Amino acid sequence: MKTLSFKFCPECSAPIFFINQNIANQPNELYFCSMFVRVKKIANTNRSKIQLVQTFRRSGKVVQKVYRHIGTAHNDMELTKLKELAEIIKEQEIEKTNPRLFSPEELDKIKIKNNEPINVNLKQLREEQRIITGIHQIYGQLYDEVGFNKIFSKQRISKKVIKDLVLARLAKPMSKKSTLEYLSQNFGINYKLEQIYRALDRIDDEAIDRIQEQSLFYTKSLFEEELNLIFYDCTTLYFESFTQDELKSFGYSKDHKFNQSQVLMALAVTKEGLPVGYELFAGNFYEGHTLQIVVEKLKGKLNIKRMILVADSGLFNKTNIEYLIKNNIEFIVGARLKNLSKKWQNQILDSTDYLKRKKKEDTLRIYDFEYSDSLRLIVSHSEKRAEKDKKDREQAIEKLKKRIKSNKNAKSLISNYGYQKYIQIEGESKVSVNQEKIAEVAQWDGLHGILTNVKDLKAEKLLEQYHGLWQVEESFRIHKHDLLIRPIFHWTAKRIKAHIAMVYMSFSLIRFLQHKLNKKSIKLSPEKVRNELCHAQESLLKHTITKDRYIIPSKPTENIKRIYSLFKKKYDATPCKLNK
Repeated sequence: MKTLSFKFCPECSAPIFFINQNIANQPNELYFCSMFVRVKKIANTNRSKIQLVQTFRRSGKVVQKVYRHIGTAHNDMELTKLKELAEIIKEQEIEKTNPRLFSPEELDKIKIKNNEPINVNLKQLREEQRIITGIHQIYGQLYDEVGFNKIFSKQRISKKVIKDLVLARLAKPMSKKSTLEYLSQNFGINYKLEQIYRALDRIDDEAIDRIQEQSLFYTKSLFEEELNLIFYDCTTLYFESFTQDELKSFGYSKDHKFNQSQVLMALAVTKEGLPVGYELFAGNFYEGHTLQIVVEKLKGKLNIKRMILVADSGLFNKTNIEYLIKNNIEFIVGARLKNLSKKWQNQILDSTDYLKRKKKEDTLRIYDFEYSDSLRLIVSHSEKRAEKDKKDREQAIEKLKKRIKSNKNAKSLISNYGYQKYIQIEGESKVSVNQEKIAEVAQWDGLHGILTNVKDLKAEKLLEQYHGLWQVEESFRIHKHDLLIRPIFHWTAKRIKAHIAMVYMSFSLIRFLQHKLNKKSIKLSPEKVRNELCHAQESLLKHTITKDRYIIPSKPTENIKRIYSLFKKKYDATPCKLNK
């Protein structure tokens, strides 16, 4: 009588099968250990045969057998395509015999949901797998709601890979290679590295446009009124590379990585921080020149009657102002008050006509200047901001004085700090403070200005809208810290764009979920949401005798219950049995 059993190979972890013929007298015969793709050159030609080969081990000897002939390649392109096909066939064949982990979606499908009691001896149960279900059940549903699942509908495998990569970044951002292991260990999802890169290559310029279109469409669907207030800013993303090309290059780095190549990312969001769109530029592209390019694209995408663009002072230059006025686009931009003419500086510092306003624990003084026929210069003075400016300056000067005294070459040190104009060095190390310089700068403590061509809104409302720029800063923080968009480890322009597009999808999901939570007055940071969803888990147990499987969900927190209710889901913590 022949029976079949298996265990895992200690060398390659593949399933190895034994035919037990006569347990008393016959030794076990290992008949299949692994499978690999072989490229065999045809002698005296430029052709190559691509084969799928099985490895056998009999009586301690390794034997190889051609399992399937995939095809003959006549050039490099055919060779690449046939190798990819062979890898897919190999995975399908191994899948038939390799007992793999369950994914969150699969577990949901095979649960037996009834109220019948489960009679089982707990001592005969062993944990087989523990997976995170919260990420796929919540962010996965939102991913489909936004419409990201429609973008890659023609590529069945890549469609699933891209979704899992986006969700994995929400759970724990890391390199693509590390993500493979994380997906396998924590989600029961197994891919090959080749599948990851193949999926990345599906995210071309057309797909990136569709990603932004779907995200913007969902943003618009959340509001009854038109989106007309758009917040805009730029940041830099650096690489673990010192080489340059048409996209990544050296330039002014906001990450202070001046010795590494980078790209420039321009981002537009709503006043709630919801995604509107983004654009990539070469790392040495001046951010002031990005505005006109992005605005032209936004005008086509938004299709709105009125657009009010809000940006910081980095975009305040004559060319941009003239362009916006000429194209009837309203704007609110930060004004660099100290760069204005002496005449305007004197008017700003003369605060006799400023109107006082009480705002919580602060006192504001505001004045609305007629800067030109079409422009208003609105200046505000905040007592709290003035106190902070003074404190920051005093701390910086004191720190600089200590550094100078402890450094032999004081003059070289002082040239590297922004407060050197307040310090004077006499002799080798004697340090004195230029009080006149400090008094001159102190006049500007607490002052801030904006320039705008909006005519129908009051000064206070415009200042309030400008201060909403923190939403863009917060959005960049999510990209950089919560989703670890940089450093970027890809080298080709196509892969760089694909990586950033995937992170943008993850960012969009974070913002959409935050918006849903805020509407219900649930205040949770992206990090808190991540932790809550990652602790929504299910433990898969297997009976050692009957081989039946059971699920025991983790205990839900109050936050998990509230998050699930937003999506009309009930977190079921009841243990259940799985269908065979």
